[in-house]
Amino acid sequence: MSDRITLTRNDDELTVTAGGTDIARYVLRPDAPAVEAPKPFLHPLRTLSGAPLTAERPWDHRWHKGLQMTWSHVSGQNFWGGPTYVHGQDYVWLDNVGSIRHERFETVEEHEDEVVLTEDLTWLTSEGERWMTEVRTHRFHSVDRERGLWALDFATALTNVRGSELELGSPTTAGRPAAGYTGLFWRGPRAWTGGDVVSSAGRRGNDVMGTRADWIAFSGQHDEIDGGATILAFAGTTTGAVPISWFVRSEPFPVFSPSPSFDRTLTLTPGDVLALRHRLVFVDHRCGAEEIGALAKEYTP
Repeated sequence: MSDRITLTRNDDELTVTAGGTDIARYVLRPDAPAVEAPKPFLHPLRTLSGAPLTAERPWDHRWHKGLQMTWSHVSGQNFWGGPTYVHGQDYVWLDNVGSIRHERFETVEEHEDEVVLTEDLTWLTSEGERWMTEVRTHRFHSVDRERGLWALDFATALTNVRGSELELGSPTTAGRPAAGYTGLFWRGPRAWTGGDVVSSAGRRGNDVMGTRADWIAFSGQHDEIDGGATILAFAGTTTGAVPISWFVRSEPFPVFSPSPSFDRTLTLTPGDVLALRHRLVFVDHRCGAEEIGALAKEYTP
């Protein structure tokens, strides 16, 4: 039986609390410069003991914000934020940075052992054109104080409303190797730089980049607070023709993304829907290989 979980909400954000600890804040309407591609995001995410699991607006990439749904290359538009990778020119500041707007909640469900949020969003180009609509669900669940863990299920359905084809790619599809970041993206605390990464395929560290695996586990040490934590992230599912591959780095900063278009472009014709599902499990200590394997079996979606 999961421990109790509660929700506090106002017009601009929601906070999920478990056992007296605010484990997640969901910012709906960020006050951010247009070049950062304003969009809803989760920050901070915390372990059950209150240790930080995310970073917001780090000096190296101001548009990295906790855990967020985003996309770097969409038919010439940039919903990621910052400069755009252009083959042969490196990263270039362009007037192509869009935004993702929260429209409304379809449902907000608060049960004793879970909180489920389903919302409608619109993806707007730099010129304000509607290119995609989105139905997004966050499910916060499986709070277990004895074992020090909780879980988040993320699901999204993106619909092309542009009226013409959309090409969804990444810096890697644009020509930059090992930079296929798209979709759900996590930026970790700077203290986690150099943390341990392992995948279900047995790869470790940098060898995980660009590979396919059912899951990865990323473990790091905390600043100020003794100990560390582990995030177990499942690749999940996609309805796209391109398999999910992992974008992951522990150096020079900690990031990962189960990327739906790491090195191959996805095409959405008008009215097409791309559906993605992922699960993340947050553990209040650094897990060894045996524990990671057991948790992966237990929490496989």
